[in-house]
Amino acid sequence: MKIITASTDYLDKLIPLFDGYRVFYKQPSNLEAAETFLSERFEKRDSVIFLALSEDNKGIGFTQLYPSFSSVSMQRTYILNDLFVTSEARGKGVGEALMERAKKFAIKEGAKGLTLETGIDNPAQKLYKRLGWVKDTAVNHYTWEI
Repeated sequence: MKIITASTDYLDKLIPLFDGYRVFYKQPSNLEAAETFLSERFEKRDSVIFLALSEDNKGIGFTQLYPSFSSVSMQRTYILNDLFVTSEARGKGVGEALMERAKKFAIKEGAKGLTLETGIDNPAQKLYKRLGWVKDTAVNHYTWEI
């Protein structure tokens, strides 16, 4: 397995993974919309995507980071918004490799760190804890949606 920084050259491998991620979160499959969304991220350079490739060069997982800032610390931070591993590749270290790559990227960029949000029942929380992520119990997060 290798982890690469994705670009438009890898859209054919990334689109079905992104669509699978959305389906996992109970959204309808829409490959065309996935392509449009990902293409816009690359075009606008408003996210960084790391792609996990198998030995035979198949896409087996990805993570997407969105830049943000902390005004209090006056530093850049990244939101690890998406993490997905195909069902066939789960339990083989792909998620861990993607998260470790995201950590190295944040360090290289001089960022404050990484933040992620996950469902209360997401079994990946065991991985997050094992990799040193700490659950924030000091603040509440609120969402407003249109």
